[in-house]
Amino acid sequence: MTTNRLTVSGLSTCFPTEDGLVRSVADVSFGIAPGKTTAIVGESGSGKSVTSLTLMRLLPKTARAQVEGSARFVTRAGTEVDLLTLADAPMRALRGNELAMIFQEPMTSLNPVFTVGEQIAESVRLHKRLDRSAALAHAKRMLDLVEIPAAAQRLHEYPHQLSGGMRQRVMIALAMACDPTLLIADEPTTALDVTIQAQILVLMRRLQAETGMSILFITHNLGVVAHHADDVVVMYAGRVVESAPVRPLFASPAHPYTQGLLACLPGKAHAAGQPRPKHLFAIRGQVSSPLAPPPGCAFEPRCDQAIPACAQAVPPLVPTDESRQARCIRVPSVERNAA
Repeated sequence: MTTNRLTVSGLSTCFPTEDGLVRSVADVSFGIAPGKTTAIVGESGSGKSVTSLTLMRLLPKTARAQVEGSARFVTRAGTEVDLLTLADAPMRALRGNELAMIFQEPMTSLNPVFTVGEQIAESVRLHKRLDRSAALAHAKRMLDLVEIPAAAQRLHEYPHQLSGGMRQRVMIALAMACDPTLLIADEPTTALDVTIQAQILVLMRRLQAETGMSILFITHNLGVVAHHADDVVVMYAGRVVESAPVRPLFASPAHPYTQGLLACLPGKAHAAGQPRPKHLFAIRGQVSSPLAPPPGCAFEPRCDQAIPACAQAVPPLVPTDESRQARCIRVPSVERNAA
């Protein structure tokens, strides 16, 4: 298959508030190839999680979200559907089946009054039409698959009886129970210690290699991105500011915001053969209020490379070569060079 598993085009998500319209996601576009991992990175409030919840149609109804754009998803059968306009019933049939999501905090995602086995089995009974005993047997196999020790015992335990690492493995087992073709992982290792993080990430890569699923990985951990992603989408203030394959992006970031993020990594200057810095680099200032965004580039108030033209209008996302894009008027683009 050469087409993308998921192609997101011009995605925008706005929320009406008493103080005005908040545009949490603005004109976001990216794609995920079959069997590949695309990472969305950016600081808190950049729109990463809202993007994932919009794609899964899990935004609360009370938020009265206004969504624009398209999200073309190719099903296992080869049928293309738009996740944003699909009717509720077929969307529910996809969600938990071909589309699955791992959330940041398992204790708020797992039901505390049902055993972990029952929760996995419920999804299997719904989508695979198995009876209760067969569904529980499948749930046990899933716990074995994600390497939970004494799976037969854990099957009948409740979420509060498990450690944080085990709960996250249960979330992965729940997400993988129906063999999804696209897995969305929203900061799945944030609350775990470093050792457990590494185990979870290795487990996800192994499952991806075995099943061929695509992964949309949402994180702020650039170290994780460097080792586990194929492509990277960098978001700032709800917009994509740069997208590129992982190696070129880390080797030569184009957008000043991406450069700042990479400069914040501990030991980066020292690793490049430069003197070890006395203090960690930090991007100055704060993200502008979503109720009062700057008229031009959203990063302009914090950018050390800004020029007066940066404050005039929002720059477009333009290609800088065959596989990269950047949203900065100072970055040479294919279109400008052709002109």
